[in-house]
Amino acid sequence: MGNREDLLEGAKRCLYERGYARTTARDIVAASGANLASIGYHYGSKEALLDAALIEAIAELSERWLQWSADDRAEPAEVWDRILGEFDAHRPLLVAHVEAWAQAERSPELKERFAKFYADQLARGIESSRTKRPQLDAGTARALSAVTGALADGLIVQWLINPDQLPSGREIATGLRALADAIDEV
Repeated sequence: MGNREDLLEGAKRCLYERGYARTTARDIVAASGANLASIGYHYGSKEALLDAALIEAIAELSERWLQWSADDRAEPAEVWDRILGEFDAHRPLLVAHVEAWAQAERSPELKERFAKFYADQLARGIESSRTKRPQLDAGTARALSAVTGALADGLIVQWLINPDQLPSGREIATGLRALADAIDEV
């Protein structure tokens, strides 16, 4: 790996160890073995590097979760249980993600990166939905991907605040069915 990649990997480690808001440029340099000037050279700023590291780390985690949901043999409740079961292992990253959401309001660059990230995730979800369920039209696949992403983000926040109240995969599936039935009745 070169300095650019080393910095990115070091920044990912710092997100797990220190979080988004508490990571300094010196922390990243120590974790990457690169020099301080290389942050500016390769990324422009510590914030841009942290943003890139966060987006990449969250995208990697999301990709794994998306692959699980694409498994034809897995029931939706089982997939949600697997995803929820990963929250503890990735707590520092999920906390860093939520910290960065708050920063996006004051950082047009971060807001733009998140917008692109969520657009990419939406597209991946649409593709996955239509691969698994070819009968879905584009609008329905988009809706499914958007709602699933919003649900995952909401579950992360709920889990961070009160993990004891997090629903199980079975409860999520039951709740979604009940919500669909209630919408159909309107």
